[in-house]
Amino acid sequence: MAQAESIAAALPAAIASDPVSAFGGVIAANRPVGAAFVAALAAAGLFVEAVIAPGFDDEALTWFAAHKKNCRLLATGAATNGPGGVAVARLEWRAVRGGLLAQTRDLGDPPDGVWRVVSRRAPAAEEVAALRFAWLAGQHVKSNAIVLARAGGATAATVGIGGGLPSRVDAVRLAVAKAGARARGAALASDAFFPFADGLEVAGAAGVTAAVEPGGSVRDDEVIAAADRLGMVLVFTGARHFRH
Repeated sequence: MAQAESIAAALPAAIASDPVSAFGGVIAANRPVGAAFVAALAAAGLFVEAVIAPGFDDEALTWFAAHKKNCRLLATGAATNGPGGVAVARLEWRAVRGGLLAQTRDLGDPPDGVWRVVSRRAPAAEEVAALRFAWLAGQHVKSNAIVLARAGGATAATVGIGGGLPSRVDAVRLAVAKAGARARGAALASDAFFPFADGLEVAGAAGVTAAVEPGGSVRDDEVIAAADRLGMVLVFTGARHFRH
């Protein structure tokens, strides 16, 4: 996942987040696809199954027809009501034994939400940008979700993701392993609170400098103390995102 001044600029950073998983994957963009984007995709030399975007201009369609005939293109149409201008259904459905569960879709933090720095150290500007992007990306990762991200200039990107695991500390280990050396100096987001300090300690040992999580655990004091001991920034959002 990545954001930048354009989707063409964001694409290489998104692929670099996890090049192995990107192969044969699906690319989603929140802006129409044009010549600059397909040039970036051509330069990446990546096999892609599908691309979903608000639309595709004629030059892009011609390029896909000539160079990626088996790649499926899905145009969502004009944006309407969602965050970032993406049309979003307000309900989502889950199958349960004997019926269906309808629930309100998670569309982000409450508008009146407040982030609170609970560590002794306050975040630097680049850490704030990385924390914000990691938190946004984490909302779209299956829980238990851990996202590591870096930010600089107009670009922010994930560098390691651990998701869909029963154990939050294992999700941290996976995100750190995916990031490798890029974990050093990265920011971490956890979709729900850390129930123990162990996840933060694994992140700190890998060089992660800042973390954001909802807070609300009975062991919050232990987690805050671990952040201070490691010299890390720790931010509580008061909002929980739990994607299943």
